Amino acid sequence: MYKLLLFPVILLTSLISTANTILVRNSEELQEAEKKAKPGDIILLKNGTWNNVLLRLNAKGTESAPVSFRAETAGKVIISGQSRLEIGGSYIVVEGLLFTNGFAGKQPVITFRSGKDQIASHCRVTNTVIDGFNNPGRMEENNWVTFYGKNNRLDHCSFSNKLNLGVLLAVILDDERSRENQHSIDHNYFGYRIPLASNGGEMIRVGVSQHCEFNSNTKITANFFEQCDGETEIVSIKSGSNEVTNNIFRECQGSVVLRHGNYNIVSGNYFLGNNKPGSGGVRVINKGQQVLNNVFYQCRGTDFRSPLAVMNGIPNSPAHRYVQVTDAVISGNTFFECTPATFCEGSDAERTLPPDQVTVSRNNFYNTRDSIIYKSYDRMDGILFSNNLVNLKARQQLPGGFTKGNDAPAKKAISMISQVEKKTRLGAGAGWYNKNNSQPAISWKQVNCPDLLSLTKALASHTPVAIRLTGKEYKTDQPLLITKRVRISSTGTGYTAFSSSPIESLFIIGGKGQLQLDKLRLDAAGLQVSSFISSSKNAPSNHFNLQLSNSQIKNLGKQFPAMSLIFANKSMVAGSIIIRHCTFTDFNAGLLHMTEEKDNKGYYNAEKIVISNNSITNLQGALLAIYRGGNDESTMGPDLAFSNNRLENCNCESTTPLISLYGVQKSQLDKNLFSNCNTGNILITYEDVVRAMHRLKNNQFINSGSIRKNEFVREENK
Repeated sequence: MYKLLLFPVILLTSLISTANTILVRNSEELQEAEKKAKPGDIILLKNGTWNNVLLRLNAKGTESAPVSFRAETAGKVIISGQSRLEIGGSYIVVEGLLFTNGFAGKQPVITFRSGKDQIASHCRVTNTVIDGFNNPGRMEENNWVTFYGKNNRLDHCSFSNKLNLGVLLAVILDDERSRENQHSIDHNYFGYRIPLASNGGEMIRVGVSQHCEFNSNTKITANFFEQCDGETEIVSIKSGSNEVTNNIFRECQGSVVLRHGNYNIVSGNYFLGNNKPGSGGVRVINKGQQVLNNVFYQCRGTDFRSPLAVMNGIPNSPAHRYVQVTDAVISGNTFFECTPATFCEGSDAERTLPPDQVTVSRNNFYNTRDSIIYKSYDRMDGILFSNNLVNLKARQQLPGGFTKGNDAPAKKAISMISQVEKKTRLGAGAGWYNKNNSQPAISWKQVNCPDLLSLTKALASHTPVAIRLTGKEYKTDQPLLITKRVRISSTGTGYTAFSSSPIESLFIIGGKGQLQLDKLRLDAAGLQVSSFISSSKNAPSNHFNLQLSNSQIKNLGKQFPAMSLIFANKSMVAGSIIIRHCTFTDFNAGLLHMTEEKDNKGYYNAEKIVISNNSITNLQGALLAIYRGGNDESTMGPDLAFSNNRLENCNCESTTPLISLYGVQKSQLDKNLFSNCNTGNILITYEDVVRAMHRLKNNQFINSGSIRKNEFVREENK
């Protein structure tokens, strides 16, 4: 018996004693070492930049002696160019790599599969970073990490700045080899995903609609999510028996969504909205879901992004649509200064089945900001409320199961936030990676440009540039490209003249382009352009930003036909377009044209549009034409604020509204004066396929056209 017990120890000692540590300098040496690797071997990747490489690992380790592929120094092995990592073996550990300054094309950056056939088992990626590793085009879709196989782990890794279309991390359930997989996604940092302006911007998705009836058994634990704003679903669960536990969601515009699959658990998480608009919590669909002991702090999302949204279902729904919520348990949660929870969310002509056999118990609601604790859009007789505590100042008339009483339990729960947040942040992500995404102060290079040559030279530099136009006239035969921070202003009191041969636009804004026109006085009569400013047709993955302030522009399109001041090409997105304190006169063109997204998939061209305190006179064209088609409900934009503008003698063709808002998710038109605008025709039209929020408030209409409203428009006049 003693000899039998001793044999495994001797064997393990033998394996360890024969294990090697091998330094490899390039991908060829790596692949050669990988082919020869034995259990316990450590293969070190030499520090430096590995450009345009496919790292394919199919080694076979053991539980006690995995094959390790490590950076010589964590963070000093930089994977760049068109590169990716495939893991198809067993008991492999990959550690310390940095993916940056590159992209992976249509393939994942890291995948637990080699080729199409060899899938990983008991493999691990740790202490690794992917930062800004985006395909050049925004709509060129791929994932950063895909899970196949079983018992694989991703831990202590950091992921930041994914910009292109596609889920950041996807768990694939294609066949039995990858189902009931017991994967672990733990102690990672997920940060800074700006709004994608389309579906497909999730951070994590477990399963897909086609495989939603299978169990995944994936655990998502102790991760830190920060400013993950890609779309309404931060974590999208589309399979069964998964656990989302003890994570931090900090200032994320979205929710953990139990979209498909049954018997999932969301417990012990902290949703720290910190009053950020759109910050959500958990959305519940399907059977047997449990939402337990979570803390929701200042989450200010509404509708699908409510801190708690329990959906209505579709009668006889196929598994990939909206299955009725049944047998759910929502218990022990704390909601502190959050927008109201919503029950029977999404109720409409199709989603007519309210939740049934749902228990809502022992939750604490503390709210001094809102007049109500929850909203309901359908019958609630299938929901059992019991032992829920509401703060003393709550004003809503509540049914049985709610008690106004002691505020101490809610306050005690939030007193732990700082400690839990700090602990989770410190324990998440690659230890060597700086998770501080703050930007350094901008250092502007001041340049005087008396002529076109000096202007194009200034725009070609790599640093932010503040340009003063000191000449009187600039003639160009090609557009001026904006791919960085640029500020342009005029000098003197007269107008600066721009003219051109026929070109697309005077300014074309590309990826990372940020154009600010401030105190610019410009005569555009000599421009032969379709638009004054346009976004790039190349549709790069980076957003752009545009600001016009304190400027005067006249005569656009008066001599040569033009469409608009600003034109949005398909698939490129502005983080913001801001026009303030400007004067536009004598345009034979419109102001803002955003109607090229014809796919009707919920795509649009700008997150936030602010047009305020402007004077617009004698404009012949569509003032605003904004289009967001389709019935997708996963995004928040566009968001339009049009206020304190004075419009006189602005007109379109007889069948064209002056302002056309189709599918705009949120708009506010207030304190504007319309005088002699589109008289006898349509002034403003609203069209929506999905729920929207529109406000018309305190506007004046003098001899101007009619307004075509829908059920989402709320008009207020004092």
